[in-house]
Amino acid sequence: MLQFISHYTEQYSYLDSIRIALQGGCRWIQLRMKDASNDEVRPIAIEALQMCKNVGATFIIDDRVELVKEIGADGVHLGKNDMPINEARKVLGESFIIGGTANTFEDVKAHYEASANYIGCGPFRFTTTKKNLSPVLGLDGYRNIINQMRDADIHLPIIAIGGITAEDIPAIIQTGINGIALSSTILRAANPIEEMKRIINITKP
Repeated sequence: MLQFISHYTEQYSYLDSIRIALQGGCRWIQLRMKDASNDEVRPIAIEALQMCKNVGATFIIDDRVELVKEIGADGVHLGKNDMPINEARKVLGESFIIGGTANTFEDVKAHYEASANYIGCGPFRFTTTKKNLSPVLGLDGYRNIINQMRDADIHLPIIAIGGITAEDIPAIIQTGINGIALSSTILRAANPIEEMKRIINITKP
C-alpha cells in the first residue's frame, strides 16, 4: 500500500501534488496543511475529495476531525499533538478511517486500544517536511515494533513514513511493514507521475 501526503513546492500546489499522485496510480491521499486555517483548507479539501472520488481513491485529512465530518472525507490522520483517537472516534463514529502517528511500540498499543484503523510509523530517517521530529527509527526500529506487535497479538496496518526514497522501499517492506507514505520523494523527481508509477511497482507484493 502506498500513501501520498500532499505537499507544496515552488513548482506544485497542494492540488497539483494530489493530481500528480492520482495520475501516477496512487489510491490513498492525505491532505496535510499544518499551518493553514480550516477556511483555507476547506475549498482545497472539497476539490481534492472530488478528485479522489473520481478515481476511487481514499481521501484522508490530517488533523481536522470536524472538517472530515463536514465534507465527508474518508477519514482523518491524527499526530501526537492532535485530538486523541478515542475522542475523534466519538465525533466521527465507526464508519470513518482514523490513523495515528507512532514512534514506539507503546504508541502503537495505545492507538490500537483507542480504535485506530492504521498507524503512520516513523520517521524512517531525518526529514525536512516535519517540525519537532521524533527519534529516527531506521530498519531496526521497524523490525522491533513489528516483532512486539506480533508478540502482543496486535494486528494493525503499519505505514512507514519519514524521508523514504525509492531505494529504501524493498528493505523496509522486508521488515513486515504494510505500506509506505511518501511526499517530497515524488515531487522532487524529474517526472513525478512516472516516479509514482515506478514506486507503486516497487511496493507491490
